[in-house]
Amino acid sequence: MDSLSILFFLDLGLVGITLLCFGEKFLPVMPSYVLLVLFGLTTVHSTADLVGAVLASTLGSVLGAIGWYSLGRIIGHERSERFVERFGKYVLLRPTFYHRLMAAYRRNQFLVTAIGQTVPTARIYLPLPAGAIGLSFAPFVLATTLGTLTWNAPLVTIGYLLRGSGCSLKANDLTVLASTIGVACLVIFAAAATHRLRLQRRSS
Repeated sequence: MDSLSILFFLDLGLVGITLLCFGEKFLPVMPSYVLLVLFGLTTVHSTADLVGAVLASTLGSVLGAIGWYSLGRIIGHERSERFVERFGKYVLLRPTFYHRLMAAYRRNQFLVTAIGQTVPTARIYLPLPAGAIGLSFAPFVLATTLGTLTWNAPLVTIGYLLRGSGCSLKANDLTVLASTIGVACLVIFAAAATHRLRLQRRSS
């Protein structure tokens, strides 16, 4: 997707943000962290705009995740593997990576789904194996929404805070990426700590 296409969607306001985040789940031609920061840089002018952009981007991402989940649910486990082996290369999804995502679901499915939305690349394709193994729809949507909010909100906010700095988005890429990694690490640490506490309570 070129810059003119992105600008066209941005001119549509919140609807455009939703469509861009939905499309990014299927055609990840631009890193999501860049796209989300771009929303904050170009469309957010107030706190109300910030809330709207975060919610619109979250809605688009969750709808895209539901699309992958539905595909996995429809075609099932075995056919989803064949689908990835045949067509995965066209959407940057390698069979070995898909198998790792599937293996992740042997652990806590809710946490894997939520945390997976804060991990680049995994956040796009994790819903496919979730559908293929028949993960319940309501917990899947809830976990996906929580994880997506955790990913989207800080990045859109960073873009908003960078407004008026006089720096280009490209110059800020390293800062944004470092912030993203930091947020993801905090989420993973918090989830792991919560999981350990639950295990300790059960054993006591």
